[in-house]
Amino acid sequence: MLRWFRAFLPREERFFDLFARHAEAVLQGAKALQGMMRGGDETLVYCQRVSQFENEADGITREVLTAVRRTFITPFDRGDIKNLIGAMDDAIDQMQQTAKAVLLFEVHSFEPPMREIAQLLVECAELVGRALPLLQSIGSNVTELTLITEEIGKLEGRVDDLHDIGLKELFLKHRDANTMDFVVGAEIYKHLEKVSDRFDDVANEINSIVIEQV
Repeated sequence: MLRWFRAFLPREERFFDLFARHAEAVLQGAKALQGMMRGGDETLVYCQRVSQFENEADGITREVLTAVRRTFITPFDRGDIKNLIGAMDDAIDQMQQTAKAVLLFEVHSFEPPMREIAQLLVECAELVGRALPLLQSIGSNVTELTLITEEIGKLEGRVDDLHDIGLKELFLKHRDANTMDFVVGAEIYKHLEKVSDRFDDVANEINSIVIEQV
């Protein structure tokens, strides 16, 4: 009955504008992370860009949470809105953690699997950006939303594979050399994998919203 009643009430649609802005910040953060993984003299510049977009995303998250408190009728459950924006924010937060590790250990060159993971993270961010507008009309977009979230899951699985491959290559490369180089490389792989895990969390939140609304 409550769902039927809510369907006839005017809804606050600015949440989708905020989602879109946040998704764009996440995408730009992922692209900056990808640039960082190219290494070289501009590594520091890209680290700073990741932090810039993370700060922007934090501000948008605060706007969403404020809107949740002040809005009478939300597009879907308030808890789902908080969980979705929280998962998105966790993804770019983890990108910043990756950038912090790069700065801390003064890394300027990266392994091929790291660069491949960064490309997959950009693809995850693009998929999230595609999915969010579809939540405005969930009933007619169930199939596409399902396909998008499944694709994010596949990308997350590919990142897991690359993480394992990269760690093995790193071990073989450094087992008779500098142990610290292995430790630093493993730390970066860990953070990159966590970014993909957070994107998988976003996909799970989207699936949860779809299930509740259909």
